[in-house]
Amino acid sequence: MIPKNINEVSTSWLSEILDAEVIRAQPMQIGQGVGLMGDIFRVELKYEQATIGQPDSVVVKLPSSFEENRTQGVDLGMFEAEVRFYNELAQDATVGVPEVYFAEIKTGTADFVVVMEDLSHLEMVDQSTGMNVKQATSAVEVLASIHAVWWDRVQVPEMDWIPTMVGPRIEFVDPLLAQIYPVFAQGFEQYLPEGGLEIYELFAGNYLKLTTALASRSPWTLAHQDYRVENLMFGPTGSEQVVVLDWQGIGRGPGAYDLAYILGGSMDTMLRRQHEQQLVSTYFERLVEHGVKDYSHEQLWEDYAHAHLLGGIAVPLLTGGSMDLSNERGLQLIATMANRHTAAALDHDGVERLKKIIG
Repeated sequence: MIPKNINEVSTSWLSEILDAEVIRAQPMQIGQGVGLMGDIFRVELKYEQATIGQPDSVVVKLPSSFEENRTQGVDLGMFEAEVRFYNELAQDATVGVPEVYFAEIKTGTADFVVVMEDLSHLEMVDQSTGMNVKQATSAVEVLASIHAVWWDRVQVPEMDWIPTMVGPRIEFVDPLLAQIYPVFAQGFEQYLPEGGLEIYELFAGNYLKLTTALASRSPWTLAHQDYRVENLMFGPTGSEQVVVLDWQGIGRGPGAYDLAYILGGSMDTMLRRQHEQQLVSTYFERLVEHGVKDYSHEQLWEDYAHAHLLGGIAVPLLTGGSMDLSNERGLQLIATMANRHTAAALDHDGVERLKKIIG
């Protein structure tokens, strides 16, 4: 059974999921305003007979209370992608993936549920603050470990259900970005570094062309596509633990997309400039440790430079060009992302790269 709402997450249902007699379940909603595609609850548990290894609490993810969010999640295949990732792929990753006790969906609908471990003991980092160098190092190490599992192995029939970075989703978004560019420019030009608006002028309407240019020359893997600090949970100071959340937007394409997205948007610009060569090298070294071959550090650096012209530019444009600017927290986040990602693109000769590719 798939619960329709948190009221249907009963002790008997949880007992069946967890294979233990749950006698009390106390839910509390968390992450309001963060999990746009789902309502998320932390559920404290009490058992008839407590034994070692039983979780004291779990996190339950259900469809969003807002109809428009549910519709978008179905149309983009995001609910099904996350459930299938946890059920079919997650077990192949050795690090970075949360423990999931149960995940199920009624295909083609917004009827889904995910029950996973409670990670509230780990640390969250506000994206506007950004990662420190230690956190960034752990984030790229885990990213490389995940990418290595599926490196050059995703262009097979059994993985056709995962959208590609050059498929219909990008084809749909591409013209939309051109339409909303004037709104974005009016609202966010003031937050961009000098020369930044030219990046967006050249980018709008050319997203598919830019993505295709990278995808045609770089090895493909399973990309998270929203690999940013607010989708990561960090272990205690001194620990290298990182757990990656929100696998709804997975895609098949170059791993450099995720690498540029996390470093470009989730670090202070000056800190990224000081450490990005070492961080990119750390990612490369971890790929090699996991057996990735026939991919040089030089190609990675070139792919990384190009990838700063992809999601880091598209996401602020898409969200900033269509958001309610009276939402102060959302405005601050998009302004920060736009500033950082644009600075990263400019640092890597973004204007020249754009002109060369789009002609």
